Amino acid sequence: MPRVIHFEIYADEAGRATKFYSDVFGWQVHKWDGPEDFWLVITGGEGEPGIDGAIMGRPEPGISGMNYIDVGSVDDYIAKIQANGGTLVRPTTAIPEVGYAAICNDTEGNPIGLFQTDSAAA
Repeated sequence: MPRVIHFEIYADEAGRATKFYSDVFGWQVHKWDGPEDFWLVITGGEGEPGIDGAIMGRPEPGISGMNYIDVGSVDDYIAKIQANGGTLVRPTTAIPEVGYAAICNDTEGNPIGLFQTDSAAA
């Protein structure tokens, strides 16, 4: 069964948001060495319940955050979402050496992030 594996908090000023979440919750935040401005957020220790996430710039006005669900095939789940009344917002995108991601909306307009692990992604 696919599970939520990652969250993203979108911010107009990522530096201000990273300070806020670090100061308030004690989360460890550090910049990811990747192709986008993306700050990784560690919310707890290894083996503790919960998930980690990221803080990044807001991709579209009005979107405040998103949960990503780990799936075997992003493309298969896009088809399932569309067959059940959802819509594709951002098509499948490769994250080099990490995997593939896409964004859909559910029937209520809520964003759903899909993620497929694949270290061969280019």
